[in-house]
Amino acid sequence: MTAGRIDRRVELTLGALAVAVLAMIAAMTATVIAKGWPSFSHNGLSWFGPGGDVDTQLRAMQEAKALPGHSLYYFRAWPLIWGTLVTTLAAVLIALVISTLAAIFLTEFAPPAMRRTLDPVIRLLAGVPSVIYGLIGILAIAPWINQHLLSNSRKASVSIVVQLNGANLTTATLILIVMILPIMVAISANALAAVPPAWREGSVALGVNRWRTIWRVSLRTARPAIIAATILATARALGEAVMLGMVSGGRGFAANPLDGITFLFEPVRPLAATIFQNSDGLTIPVLAHTIYAIGAVLLVSAAMLSLAGWAAKRQLGRYGIRA
Repeated sequence: MTAGRIDRRVELTLGALAVAVLAMIAAMTATVIAKGWPSFSHNGLSWFGPGGDVDTQLRAMQEAKALPGHSLYYFRAWPLIWGTLVTTLAAVLIALVISTLAAIFLTEFAPPAMRRTLDPVIRLLAGVPSVIYGLIGILAIAPWINQHLLSNSRKASVSIVVQLNGANLTTATLILIVMILPIMVAISANALAAVPPAWREGSVALGVNRWRTIWRVSLRTARPAIIAATILATARALGEAVMLGMVSGGRGFAANPLDGITFLFEPVRPLAATIFQNSDGLTIPVLAHTIYAIGAVLLVSAAMLSLAGWAAKRQLGRYGIRA
């Protein structure tokens, strides 16, 4: 058998595997959307809006007892969507600032020995299972917040509406920041390191100071990769279920910014954590359709973010850089 025929067979095999993977993804997407469609069709666009207690609605589906004046499919996901948005956006914005500064330090200021040590540590942190972060949050951070940051008067101020404890929006955001930071630092640092040294040296030779060179040359060139890292981290944060289910408070409650500082300590429950906590109800048709509908929202959101990240990284090709 000639080398050309072997190469051709390998090419066809790899192509078939790629097509099979795409087909599996398409089938998974179609299945989730199809199974979740009854929930969307019964509620319409109101599915995404406010209206009652989410936990009560899910409990009614589980017990097969429709709420007064509503069908058994009645569901209003806004508290869950709001919990997802506020935890994800807060964590990503804070992590973006920290990861960018950390990447600049690693590539511009850290001694070579420190860089060689920190690089595998960052990659190790990126691979830590989320349940470990959840345990740290629920066993260490949540009790500390409950004892030192939550006064009895603050708890009493909202006790009629919701009970405050250490598992809340702040705890979920802090742990989520720690989870997504390694991914963002690794991608951003690789992109900054890939900027040709001659570009930075040319800027310095023209009399531009070091910080302005970093800002105008290095960061400007690596900006598409930093954007891609942010988008990929956002996708991971959207899909995080186990950790958020442990430390966010586990209540389908729309934390109210009008409550001031108390808002930061109110419980939330994102969409993914809701799927995790209600997965035992997949044998109940109505509840299963609702859970699949939540999964469809997350799946479409993650797909759009992934495509946006891919498009952002392609912009690096203008500079001949691969991140």
